[in-house]
Amino acid sequence: MTSVVLIRHGETDWNVEGRYQGQADPPLNKKGFEQAKTLAENLLSFELDLLFTSPLKRAKKTAEIIAEKNNLPIIEEPRFMEIHQGDWQTRLRSEIERIYPELFKKWETEPWNVTPPNGEHLNQVRERVLEGLHDAVNSYPGKKIGVVTHRIPISLIKMEFQDLDPDIVRTIQLPNTYYEKIEIR
Repeated sequence: MTSVVLIRHGETDWNVEGRYQGQADPPLNKKGFEQAKTLAENLLSFELDLLFTSPLKRAKKTAEIIAEKNNLPIIEEPRFMEIHQGDWQTRLRSEIERIYPELFKKWETEPWNVTPPNGEHLNQVRERVLEGLHDAVNSYPGKKIGVVTHRIPISLIKMEFQDLDPDIVRTIQLPNTYYEKIEIR
């Protein structure tokens, strides 16, 4: 049995603005840094052995703050990056709704039937995230692993290991610096 702590990155200005980040790469804002410091303290009790992180700035900086406080090695894993949202990345939600009204409405209600223009389909994200997680668990059996990642990857992992409805992927509430321990056989 391997313990995995799923960890969402700290806040960015884009989170506050409602701007779609995807694989665009905004940094943590001041609040995000403070959140990551508090998170690092809260994670001490988990006695993690190592951290995997998405290479995107917001996740990587969160991981670095956790690692420093918890004295952990970090492994960058591109498969833990957020969904690539194609032409929606860097745009405000209101812009996306205006430019792609029907497609965006479908994304909100039937996310498994939509691919953002020039972006990734959820099945592609699910496949790469779960492959990365299985490789991490198989490489470090019995260890306590932290995975610093993003909302969609965490949602997909929770769906897989907690038998959640697949449609929660767009509606599940996972605030910045959310964390949860799961056990993987």
